[in-house]
Amino acid sequence: MEQLTLTTPALLFSAISLIMLAYTNRFLAYAQVVRNLHSHFKEDPNMLLLGQINNLRKRLNLTRWMQILGITSLLLCVLCMFLVYVAWQTWAEAIFGIALLLLIASLALSIREIQISVRALDLHLSDMEGLK
Repeated sequence: MEQLTLTTPALLFSAISLIMLAYTNRFLAYAQVVRNLHSHFKEDPNMLLLGQINNLRKRLNLTRWMQILGITSLLLCVLCMFLVYVAWQTWAEAIFGIALLLLIASLALSIREIQISVRALDLHLSDMEGLK
């Protein structure tokens, strides 16, 4: 295996930053939807809105874990760079491997969250199709 250098973990910075921006935008959109659903539910509590709220709760939890894993991956990349800097190569390689695994887990959760989101939108579309 080729020796790990400072540039290898630094390459992930831009990718992780873009992913975190997408996760944050998704979180902010969900926050707005939750606030709207909350006000609608206060006006007219019905089971359809309660189902949407439960769906959003799942999606928010997934988004939270996506963000936590992504941030931890970025943090470990920085730690890896420090370990390379102080010539602790074995530790740097192990930490970098863990950072990659956390990034993989974050992306896998993102795929799961997208699947749940699409299923929720399909329910809305099927509801509208029934009105034809």
